[in-house]
Amino acid sequence: MVLAIPFVIGLIIGFLIKKVVKIGIILAILALVAAYFGFINLEAAVQEAKNLTATYGPVAMSYLALFFGVVPLTIGLILGIILGFIFG
Repeated sequence: MVLAIPFVIGLIIGFLIKKVVKIGIILAILALVAAYFGFINLEAAVQEAKNLTATYGPVAMSYLALFFGVVPLTIGLILGIILGFIFG
């Protein structure tokens, strides 16, 4: 029963990741079209992304390492994320 909880959470996370990826692809296409027509400057967007990565990247990696530190619970979570992404 204890291992079922991370699996269910993984299913939910996988489903949400699939939805976010779909929205991200749509936004990327819209950004490319807007850049093509000169509405936005992609160089500014890339610079902002680099700033966010430099600021929050190390913190995110440390939390990710803590999150995946619990191996038996993580296996169910990873399987749940994969199944939630595929079937979500």
